[in-house]
Amino acid sequence: MTSASLLEVHNVSVDYPAKGFRATPYRALTNVSLSLRRGETLGLVGESGSGKTTLGRAILGLVGTSSGGIRFDGRDITNSSRRTRRVISKDMQVIFQDPYTSLNPSMSIADILAEPLLAQGISRTGAREHVVGLLDRVRLPSDAAERLPREFSGGQRQRIAIARALALSPKLIVCDEPVSALDLTTQATVLDLLIELQNETGVAYLFVSHDLSVIRHISHRVTVMHQGSLVESGSTEQVTERPEHPYTKKLLMSAPLPDPDAQKERRAQRREMARLDAEQGQTGGFPAVAPDDVP
Repeated sequence: MTSASLLEVHNVSVDYPAKGFRATPYRALTNVSLSLRRGETLGLVGESGSGKTTLGRAILGLVGTSSGGIRFDGRDITNSSRRTRRVISKDMQVIFQDPYTSLNPSMSIADILAEPLLAQGISRTGAREHVVGLLDRVRLPSDAAERLPREFSGGQRQRIAIARALALSPKLIVCDEPVSALDLTTQATVLDLLIELQNETGVAYLFVSHDLSVIRHISHRVTVMHQGSLVESGSTEQVTERPEHPYTKKLLMSAPLPDPDAQKERRAQRREMARLDAEQGQTGGFPAVAPDDVP
C-alpha cells in the first residue's frame, strides 16, 4: 500500500451471525488486504461463495467488519456511521448485478438520474441539464429521459445504471458482477463503455466477477479469492496467463473456450488435475463451470 492508493483494505475479516443459540458465526472473509490506485481497475475474481461480494459490501458499508481496517481517499471508513457514509457517497458509487431491480420501476429515467444530484443540492434545472449529458455519455438518446426502465433492454438498463453511478463524478465505483446478466455481445459493449468512461474521467473500478475472461478484458490488476481469503494477486497478464496458485489454475481451466478442440484438451487437463487432487487428498474441487461445458 502506498500514499497514492485511493482504497486500502488491511487485514479485514467479516463474520455473519449464525442462526441458533450459541451457534458459531460464519466467517465470510479472513484477513483480506488489497489496495487500489486512482484511475485503476482491480479485478476481484472467484467462484460463488468465495467472499468477493462480501468484500465489496464491506467497502460500501453494507456489512460491518469484525476486524481490520478500510481507508478511502486517506480517510478511515471502517464501520463508519451513516452520516459519514452519506458524505463519502459522492465519491464512492456502485453498479449492481441486475440492471432492472436496481432501478425504481415507477420512476422515469430522468428522475432516477436526477435523484442523487438533487440530494447534493443541485437545482432541478441544473439536474435536468446534467441528465441529458449523462445519457449522451452512455450513448442513449435524450428522449430516453422520460421513459420507464421497463421500456429498455438489459444492456440499456445497465447503461442507465452506469450513468447514475457517474452522476456525482465519483472517484471509485464498485462494480458487482455488472455484466453477468447480459449476453456476450452486450457484455463486450458495456465493458468497452466502462473502459472509455474510465479513460475520460479517471474513475477507479473495483470490478467483481466470477468470469476470468471478463476480468482479463477490463482489469489492470487481478486478485483471486477462495473461501474468504486472497490466494493470488498480480498483473492481469501474469494471473490470467501464468497463474501460480493451484486454485487460480483450476479457475482458468473451468472457463469454456470457443474452439471445440481446445475445449476438449482443456477438459482432459481438468480431469487430470482433479485426479491428482484426489490422489493427494486435496479438498475444494473445481470451480463451477458453465452448463454447456459439462463433459
